[in-house]
Amino acid sequence: PFYYEIKMAFVIWLLSPYTRGASLLYRKFVHPTLSRREKEIDTCIAQARERSCEVMLRFGKRGLNIAATAAVQAATK
Repeated sequence: PFYYEIKMAFVIWLLSPYTRGASLLYRKFVHPTLSRREKEIDTCIAQARERSCEVMLRFGKRGLNIAATAAVQAATK
């Protein structure tokens, strides 16, 4: 009971410029957690960047091979 009322009160508390609820939560919970795990996050971002480059190259090569095959088949017909 009162789920939606509590939820609305919480959202208003977060957004209110008088209570600054969102800033309080960020300073107390989010920022310290991100600061502690900064190296892990940077490592994950670097790995994702490397993997994305590899995947794009692989799909690019595959796309060029398909296009070249289609062009050769069209030229022979």
